[in-house]
Amino acid sequence: MAYMAMSLHAVNHRLTNIPVKQLPPLASSLAASLSNCGELLSTPQSQKSKSDSDNAVQVHKLMTRLASLLQDRSVEGRWTAVVLVKTLVEAGQWEVLRGSEPFVRGLIGILAKSDPVSTKKMSIITLTRIFHLTYQYPTLVREITTPSLPGFITSALNLISIKPSSEPVRKLKPNTPFLDIVLNAFGELIARHPTIFRPFTAQIHSVLQSIIGSTEPTYPEPILEIAQQLFISLHNCAPKNTSGEEWKNACRMTITSIHATSSYILRAVVEQWESVDPSLRQLSQPQNYSQEVGNGPDALGLSSWQGLPAGVNRLVVLLRMLSGFLDTATASTVTVPLGSILDLTARLNMVTYPSDGEIQANPQIGRAEREHLLTELPRIHAACLRLLVGIVKTFETAIIPVAQTILEQALWVFRAEKFSREVRTAVYDLVRTLLSHMGPCMTKQGVTSLTGVLRACCHDLLPPPSNQTAAAEKSDPKSKSKSSQATVNADSFLNPGLKPSRQLSSSPSFVELKRAASELLVAVLSHAPTELITPALRAEIDRTIIMTSDKNAMLASVLNPFATMQGRGVGISIMPFLARSHPAEMEVDALIRPRMPVLMNAPGVNGYTVADDEDEEETETVLEPQNSTETSGFLKPSVTPNLHQDMMDVEMTPQSSSPTMNKRSFAQETEVPTPALSTATGGAQSKKVRVEAEEPKAPAQPSLGAASPATFTGTAAISVPSSSITATAAPKPVVSMTGPSASMSTTTPQPRAVAEAAGDDESDDEMPTLNIDPDTDDEDEDE
Repeated sequence: MAYMAMSLHAVNHRLTNIPVKQLPPLASSLAASLSNCGELLSTPQSQKSKSDSDNAVQVHKLMTRLASLLQDRSVEGRWTAVVLVKTLVEAGQWEVLRGSEPFVRGLIGILAKSDPVSTKKMSIITLTRIFHLTYQYPTLVREITTPSLPGFITSALNLISIKPSSEPVRKLKPNTPFLDIVLNAFGELIARHPTIFRPFTAQIHSVLQSIIGSTEPTYPEPILEIAQQLFISLHNCAPKNTSGEEWKNACRMTITSIHATSSYILRAVVEQWESVDPSLRQLSQPQNYSQEVGNGPDALGLSSWQGLPAGVNRLVVLLRMLSGFLDTATASTVTVPLGSILDLTARLNMVTYPSDGEIQANPQIGRAEREHLLTELPRIHAACLRLLVGIVKTFETAIIPVAQTILEQALWVFRAEKFSREVRTAVYDLVRTLLSHMGPCMTKQGVTSLTGVLRACCHDLLPPPSNQTAAAEKSDPKSKSKSSQATVNADSFLNPGLKPSRQLSSSPSFVELKRAASELLVAVLSHAPTELITPALRAEIDRTIIMTSDKNAMLASVLNPFATMQGRGVGISIMPFLARSHPAEMEVDALIRPRMPVLMNAPGVNGYTVADDEDEEETETVLEPQNSTETSGFLKPSVTPNLHQDMMDVEMTPQSSSPTMNKRSFAQETEVPTPALSTATGGAQSKKVRVEAEEPKAPAQPSLGAASPATFTGTAAISVPSSSITATAAPKPVVSMTGPSASMSTTTPQPRAVAEAAGDDESDDEMPTLNIDPDTDDEDEDE
């Protein structure tokens, strides 16, 4: 807090002592200092102690100084004040906002002065930010936003348009620099304060009509997009409970305007489309074919256009705005005319580029206009496909009943106009969006219909073939000798690498096309049934993925392998290529080497529990798995498999020269004499058997030497393959025993006591009965 106080004091000192003409270069550093004092500026006055009274004085001094700078006569002072006011309200939040009414009045006053463009733009941004921050405080909305917002709307409209005194509409100013800033501010505020914007709806609507319907001059794409969004948002200003109906009427008027424009643009061909809506059948009006194509005012009140390029521009803008109706959120429930939209797209997509003279030309229209229309068809169809993408994204799973119809429209266009990169990009996006909803339920015929799209997808992802052809010609000397002298490039003799390098550098990189193609391959592998994809197509997809080293596509191919069917051989996977191309990726590492934890039935620490040992002499802490059958394979807790503690408490280390042994390997006794084996081995410790003379408290464990391998009936901790169970393959291990432990194992009836003690144990595992009769015969004992 002390640092914030020092920063605030330094800002006040600079604003007071430095001349106003020198403040603009320091505005950025002053704003950074104020942004670091957010905790101090946002502290309520009631929570400040007497020791913080100086901070309160400094905050009040800062706000007073900025309010005076907003009224300063110099342009430099007003610019500095606008920048610092925005930083102050964002850092101070409610404590500063409740006293920001002087700031709002000063900023609105700047919009009416002859200040530079940058100052006015910054004032609009700051006012929008203040109105946005006060929205969550109803008291501040009532005290600051409601009285000040109408003045702000009027001042902003005056910056971009002129309002004649006798007309309720406005005329847009040409080449105004404030158009994008004002439209962005209105678009952000109109949904939160629709009642305040309601008296200005007609004026804003007239400005938007001039932008959307303009043919000359045409506005940039960002301004057109903002104007379309604001045009759609005007339905929020409708009277209470009528916003949904207003949205529906605006959407239907847009569809009607697109049909009217299409009737003029497509007049060079005879359409085979017939609408199911009787009102649209009567919409077509007689045209004068001797004049240039064009129409008058339409249903939306847009201005007229002349010429086929202007008509196509109008059609694309309207299609984009119709897609915006589906993408923009609404405050109330609306009814989407989905049937009318699909009817419209079917009409536009039905007229395709003729491949074998299939188009039926209108004899009353000249050849020049018809050829011009055919060159503009890919642009129109790309806009239609983007509209269908918006429909699928909006309705999601509800689009499944008409998903096949949408897919068929996309395939119509693709077969006829796949030469257009814009059309291919739009088709890839639409098919990818459809596959996420209808892919799992596709039939063999549906997957087969996508073969052409997927092959084109792979072709777009691979490098251009011209480079490969040039390299092949360079490596083949016979082809050079056969070439004529007229086609030889003299520069290639001086610089042999010039031609390939130029071809490589001149080959364009279409980012959007490659992005759409890559995402389509991922969607096909993830959502479409892999058993329905032909082996040849799947091989081509996998080869393309390997050559492009696309991580997402590789993961999709590995996670959705080619289904092994009868007669098709073994399954294949591209996991080695994935590991080689992306070895450092976390997803690849998790896929190749999964670290799955051991899953047990009872709770514990990583599936293990600490075994209680009542013997005070035993100081080791033994961890045992709760279920020995689950510790097989790569999930076993240690390298050496251990038997269950209730069954065996002795670890046995085999000789290094002998193969891996198991108790079940000794099904029969051998006649080989048993030499004494040293108990001290290199890497293991053998534990002594705990046997008490009196009543034992804990179940005693038998020694390994007393238990005959031939008669052992316990269950091992891991499974042993049947091939390793032999009678004479491995030597018989023997543990030498000395002292009383060996004599007690042969004289004391130990097995029954062990079995009874194990039965009383509370462990879930049963203690198997052990037969530890001595291995020697009666004759050996007599000797």
